[in-house]
Amino acid sequence: MSIETQSHSPNEVSAEQQAREVELVDRVVASFDGASDPRLKQIMQSAVRHLHAFLRDVRPTEAEWMLGIEFLTAVGHLTDERRQEFILLSDTLGASMQTIAINNESYGDATEATVFGPFFVEDSPEVERGGDISFGAMGQPCWVEGTVTDGDGKPVPKAKVEVWQADDAGFYDVQYDDDRVAARAHLFTDEQGRYSFWGVTPTPYPIPDDGPVGRMLDAVGRSSMRAAHLHFMVAAPGCRTLVTHIFVRGDELLDRDSVFGVKASLVKEFLPQPAGTTTPDGRDLAGRTWSQVRFDVVLAPAES
Repeated sequence: MSIETQSHSPNEVSAEQQAREVELVDRVVASFDGASDPRLKQIMQSAVRHLHAFLRDVRPTEAEWMLGIEFLTAVGHLTDERRQEFILLSDTLGASMQTIAINNESYGDATEATVFGPFFVEDSPEVERGGDISFGAMGQPCWVEGTVTDGDGKPVPKAKVEVWQADDAGFYDVQYDDDRVAARAHLFTDEQGRYSFWGVTPTPYPIPDDGPVGRMLDAVGRSSMRAAHLHFMVAAPGCRTLVTHIFVRGDELLDRDSVFGVKASLVKEFLPQPAGTTTPDGRDLAGRTWSQVRFDVVLAPAES
């Protein structure tokens, strides 16, 4: 991806030219006046104003504008039921995190939200508390446990905890072509709001960089690497659904995550355990090393 055109100097635009451009903006905005849905009208008119403001700011050549259209077309062509290149684009531009910030205002000690990512899949398998979500995924075993409470500190029983992650090779199950289901599952908290499961220790990985978003990052000199993380989505009646990750303390990518998803409150200590150390549930790991982490979730009320 490259733009081989001359750079634009901030030459002064004549008053006549400015008036012509403003008149066009006004006409396009007015074209949505008849929209019957007030919210749709607001969104479309604001989108037009901001789009035209961008165009009038950078003043692209027609070749540059066509390159932008071709880029978005390529993003659409690569998007299907298994790969969401538009979410990837939204993530790498910080738009996903901004939308999350707008829609998840802080509430007391409620756990912070972060990006959803492009690899969530509905209807993941259910495991019992203490079960193994890896289903054979490559990686060091990791014991994850914690509680789910509400804003008043009361346990939330039967909260649905969805978890998913990449394997040690840096791939999610949907990135393989054999229809495997691995390193993803859901479980429910017990009456005391407790949950636990075996996964794999998170490791850093690159976002899919073989498409237009990857070429964009390469063109601007940005890394495609994501800090090591484990995805959670926690839902319960009367509570705001939480979509978040936890990150590995000490990961050198924490301050340059490619989708801006890291928050200090979500960085956790993944404690390494030597081979032969007794596991919390007595599981025999056949002499393998493992890690463990605690993540206590606090859910905000739904009305917040």
